[in-house]
Amino acid sequence: MKSFLHKGFVVLLAGMITAATSCMYDGAMPHMAATRYGGTTMLRPETDTVSYWDGDGMTGSPSVRINLSEQRAYFYKGGKLAGVSAISSGREGLNTVTGHFHIIEKDKHHMSSLYGDYVDAHGNVIQKEIDSSKDPKPPGARFDGARMPNFMRITGATGMHEGYLPGYAASHGCIRMPGAMAARFYNSVSVGTPVTIEE
Repeated sequence: MKSFLHKGFVVLLAGMITAATSCMYDGAMPHMAATRYGGTTMLRPETDTVSYWDGDGMTGSPSVRINLSEQRAYFYKGGKLAGVSAISSGREGLNTVTGHFHIIEKDKHHMSSLYGDYVDAHGNVIQKEIDSSKDPKPPGARFDGARMPNFMRITGATGMHEGYLPGYAASHGCIRMPGAMAARFYNSVSVGTPVTIEE
């Protein structure tokens, strides 16, 4: 009986892993649990049924259109839709800018200079999710910037990057994307790629 239960658990676990890793094929992508700013840590049970990528075999100049009311980013190659990503843009009071822009910087391992945590000399968090321009640093602490992998700067401090998607606009102005989609967009844009952000 014990052996049967063990085998059943192994089969169930294998099925869960297969479902989580094969979701790219049916268009669904797992949301990732993370800090408010980014840095994925584990899978969550919700699935992203919006994001997909068909652009690998496509050619043509890349461009990106971000629709804030839809919370979607659209990637085009040669004017043809190559992929769509769910996003989380700036929350009220920290709204994402709108207009016509270009990618001005790419940084695969970007860390925020504004948002993150205050940590002690051993790296233990003293104060979480701070704004270094407003929150005073405790004595002996140092600033640990939030990780924003696959960062594509659009203007000022605003860019697209991997981050937590709660299902609504929740960022400090950046455009957060699921990790797999941020990587696809990052690998497909260049400095100079046009980006349109619309309400």
